[in-house]
Amino acid sequence: MSSAPLWRDRRFATYWAGQGISQFGDRITELAIPLIAVTSLHVGASTVGLLTAAVWAPNLLSLLVGTWVDHHVRKRRLLIIADALRCLVLLSLPVAHWLGAITLAQLFLVALLAGLGQVLYQTSYPSFFVGLVRRDQFVEANSLLSGTRSASFVAGPAVAGGLIQAVTAPIAMLVDAVTFAVSAVLIGRVKVPDLPVEAADASGLWPRAREGMGLVLRNPYLRASLACATTINLFNLMAGTLVILYASRELGLSPSLIGLALGIGATGGLLGTVLAGPLSRRIGIGRTIAVGAVVFSAPFALMPLAQGPTWSRAGVLALVEFVSSLGVMCLDIPLNALQTAVTPDGVRSRVTGAFSTVNYGIRPAGAVLGGLMGGWIGIAPTMVVAAVGGSLSALWLVRSPVITTRTLAQLDDVVLTG
Repeated sequence: MSSAPLWRDRRFATYWAGQGISQFGDRITELAIPLIAVTSLHVGASTVGLLTAAVWAPNLLSLLVGTWVDHHVRKRRLLIIADALRCLVLLSLPVAHWLGAITLAQLFLVALLAGLGQVLYQTSYPSFFVGLVRRDQFVEANSLLSGTRSASFVAGPAVAGGLIQAVTAPIAMLVDAVTFAVSAVLIGRVKVPDLPVEAADASGLWPRAREGMGLVLRNPYLRASLACATTINLFNLMAGTLVILYASRELGLSPSLIGLALGIGATGGLLGTVLAGPLSRRIGIGRTIAVGAVVFSAPFALMPLAQGPTWSRAGVLALVEFVSSLGVMCLDIPLNALQTAVTPDGVRSRVTGAFSTVNYGIRPAGAVLGGLMGGWIGIAPTMVVAAVGGSLSALWLVRSPVITTRTLAQLDDVVLTG
């Protein structure tokens, strides 16, 4: 068994590069789409909430998509198709801009189709991942991949903000479309053996989908993880939906300054990728997940403190992003490793689909709720409510076996009996 660092493995490095490039492109889209809606189409909080909901709504189909993907042998091909779909969809925005024809309806359609591509990608990815790295490399691989994601949040928003201010948000979307094309090409160069799949039985898609949901609900590790992650996603989407609107309208920050503040704050994610592994070894995987859940959510309560001169307002935005980014890495890295360790190979896409249907499927509700509450009680109070609710998500872990899990070695038998 090789002890060389995983980043020196050519196959992993190729995939890692493609994933990193598309992650940087994503930062442009995350800033550009709401800014198109707010600055060009002049929409309010409730419409921004609905637009964010549209991005996540396709996740409600994750269970069915994952059930279908489970019986598709060539998962790598599905990853390439997912990237190609998102590339084509995003290209429609700069084209419409050049024609002077961008509408709110197109933004919603782009959000829905790009979200569908993401669902296909995330349900195909788990089987590809376990073919790419060994079981003992799960935490290391997730740390490297999450580290790239964190790095994209550091440089991405600042670059995106400047790019949007220089060439307009729709034209900036062209860059993200190109990154998905590059990712598709690089994934095509990664030779990963296809895992054996069970032949689809005659019971049909719905019964197999229900079986996938049953696997999640019966497994105490997956059940508690799902409850925790779903609670976090409900409340954090309430807050996250309103961040760009709050920074732009109520704090009066320019796109470039918003991007710079978010980029500086995202360095917390880089710190989190460094700390997640050692912290998991020191206090255990389960406790690290619980700590990450609280640290990820609580900082939104600081948002109402963003007052005074421009540097102070931007500084609070950066601080909230820094602490939250640190927390999400301490949550995601060990949680992804735990879920991968307890899921049987033959049902990975189905289980991922079931998990995503609930976990990500709640996000549209959080986005809509955040938009409605932002218009009703104000954006700043909504941030506080979201911070409290998201922090309470850790309570789901307290009476579950997740909290007492210290290492992945403890889970070697769980995959056989779960």
